[in-house]
Amino acid sequence: MTTLDDLPIRDDLRGLTPYGAPQLDVPVRLNVNENAYRVPEAVALDIVQEIARALPDANRYPDREFDALRRAFADYLGHGLEPEQLWAGNGSNEVLQHVLQAFGGPGRSLLSFTPTYSMYPLLAQGVGMRWVPVPRGAGFTITPDAVRAAIAEHDPDVVFLCSPNNPTGTAIDLEVVEAAAEAARGIVLVDEAYAEFAHDRSQTALSLLERHPRLLVSRTMSKAFAFAGIRVGYLAAHPAVIDALRLVRLPYHLSAITQAAAVAALRHSDEMLSRVDELRTQRDRIVEELTALGFQPYPSDANFVLVGGVADPQATFRALLDRGILVRDVGLPHTLRITAGTRAETSAVLAALADLGAE
Repeated sequence: MTTLDDLPIRDDLRGLTPYGAPQLDVPVRLNVNENAYRVPEAVALDIVQEIARALPDANRYPDREFDALRRAFADYLGHGLEPEQLWAGNGSNEVLQHVLQAFGGPGRSLLSFTPTYSMYPLLAQGVGMRWVPVPRGAGFTITPDAVRAAIAEHDPDVVFLCSPNNPTGTAIDLEVVEAAAEAARGIVLVDEAYAEFAHDRSQTALSLLERHPRLLVSRTMSKAFAFAGIRVGYLAAHPAVIDALRLVRLPYHLSAITQAAAVAALRHSDEMLSRVDELRTQRDRIVEELTALGFQPYPSDANFVLVGGVADPQATFRALLDRGILVRDVGLPHTLRITAGTRAETSAVLAALADLGAE
């Protein structure tokens, strides 16, 4: 029987395991930072109607430039952005892949500050780039001086800054982004997948785009818009950057169905963001109540909390799973990551951790 080891795959892929987190059918799933709330019925109906209008023309290829969706993203983001400054893909991972395909590749390097999103090194490897991890400072912070020093030392072709950072929830000050944009000779991308959950949503790198033509800001609809199952990510940048991404995208990469669903969902941004506010409340509740229980949760601007002070993360993970609660062990010593859920889900995990702590 042929196995993976028998196939002529690339040497740098041998021994690797695919990216992924457990997908288990348990009552409380708080492990992959999904939006805990289902798409509201009225929003879902509007999305279905928009898809129904698109379906009769499914015999034709979709709008290759997804013009209506780009206008909708520009309207949603504000900051004076024009549609020609917007790009989209099937999830923000595909958008990040487009960036590395256009500006990375063999002989080039991607720098980021760790711990951070675990897909970054995998995306770099996929296009033959060298991955350059630079450790964060105390409390998983980054300073302008640290950014300038890292860029001066490694001279990367691309820099990824995740803010709020996954898996730590740490936000990056705009002074840090500005320092990176001024120091780097290549591309600087700020991954703002969790930006809508920040305590101060006005602190976004979108405000810096006009001054820095090599600065990119990526977002996703998976989190704030509860669209994880639809797969829509997007990016704002200088129009010349968008032209570069056109060179590497697959033809007609965004289906007509995807475009229709996203346009309809964006019409309901106010309603969707009200759900985000509820999740922010539960996130802050996790921090407050776990601190009182003696854990050490890190401050978070995302829809999850990295909880420190866990004596045995794997044992705690299994004990929670036995109670029907799925969280994430991200491999950082004495920590578990917990996604903010509904009030009932959050109450369940807090009660379980209180019991386990007492035990």
